[in-house]
Amino acid sequence: MKTLFTCCLLLASLFSHSVMANDPSEPSVVIRHSEDKTFYEYRVNGELQEIKVVPKVGQPYYLIPDGVETDEYKRQNKSNVVPPSWLIFTW
Repeated sequence: MKTLFTCCLLLASLFSHSVMANDPSEPSVVIRHSEDKTFYEYRVNGELQEIKVVPKVGQPYYLIPDGVETDEYKRQNKSNVVPPSWLIFTW
């Protein structure tokens, strides 16, 4: 009986971990390289928020989706993504 209970707990922990690992609500960054540029795709809940383009020569810039259903992008020099920050302790 103890062995069966232990096996069930082990299997439950394995399945719960795989479900948590595929959580689409977590922000993700996909990095792609080309010959002269590196692209950083920022996604939240599976939706593209912005693309950071870092050319080998020149300043980095950001491509922001212009609309929901279009494939058009606006070029900006600053990021729209604000990373979460918390104050944990002050002295």
